[in-house]
Amino acid sequence: MIEVLSAGERNEQRDKKAKFKLYSLRGVREYWIVSWQQKTVEVYRRQETRLQLVATLLLEDTLTSPLLPEFELPVARIFQ
Repeated sequence: MIEVLSAGERNEQRDKKAKFKLYSLRGVREYWIVSWQQKTVEVYRRQETRLQLVATLLLEDTLTSPLLPEFELPVARIFQ
């Protein structure tokens, strides 16, 4: 699941809290939160019964996933 944060603090809180909880309860195995303002990608992965933050990626990092073995995406490309 990929979430691009909506503009505005209220929307951002909804995206980060309410949606996160919903996706965790529904069994989502991996969740990426893209912040277009901070130019970061937070990567959450299911560990046992809930999603846990495993990385906060910056522009110089590369996004990969064990769920997509050949997938590699430089984070900077997301924000071009």
